[in-house]
Amino acid sequence: MKPVTLSTDRLVLRIVGPDDTEAVYKAAQDPDMQRWISTFPSPYLREHAESFVEQMVPDGWTNDSMYTFGVFLPEGELAGMLSVMMRALGTGEIGFWAVKEHRGRGYITEATLAAARWAFLALSVDRLEWRAEVGNGPSRAVAERAGFTIEGTLRSAMSSKGVRRDCWLGSLLPSDLGLPSTAPYLPART
Repeated sequence: MKPVTLSTDRLVLRIVGPDDTEAVYKAAQDPDMQRWISTFPSPYLREHAESFVEQMVPDGWTNDSMYTFGVFLPEGELAGMLSVMMRALGTGEIGFWAVKEHRGRGYITEATLAAARWAFLALSVDRLEWRAEVGNGPSRAVAERAGFTIEGTLRSAMSSKGVRRDCWLGSLLPSDLGLPSTAPYLPART
């Protein structure tokens, strides 16, 4: 798929490129991000940022496996990153991070809602999942503010730097945002 740009009242979500390498590299020096994001190398080197923006991001769009957006303020400053990864037919997983200086302003929640709407409508996703290591309260707070239902804890479901860890799992359905699904949904009867 050709990369798309999404806009909200306060943000522009667009693909990152070589001009964004320095901002990604600088943001990734945050020890909290290196602690909680299992895919982040530690230490995070400039070559990691270069590989991310020049290879991983465009390849994900090209092969329709991962749609990564830089979350930018209108003046062009990087506020965070967000990806929708395709996990199975009709199922995606969302992941995100915020630049330290821009946390607590609702930017990532706003970006998550924009990306979720896009995934439901443009990718025909009927279930969007969110996962985070147990203890990553800020990530869970973003997911909950965006309307994700926390479904539980998965034991030993994540690997972070060679260690198996428990993670929280949440989901968002199109109906949670007032959008139609591509397939009927029959909830369990209680």
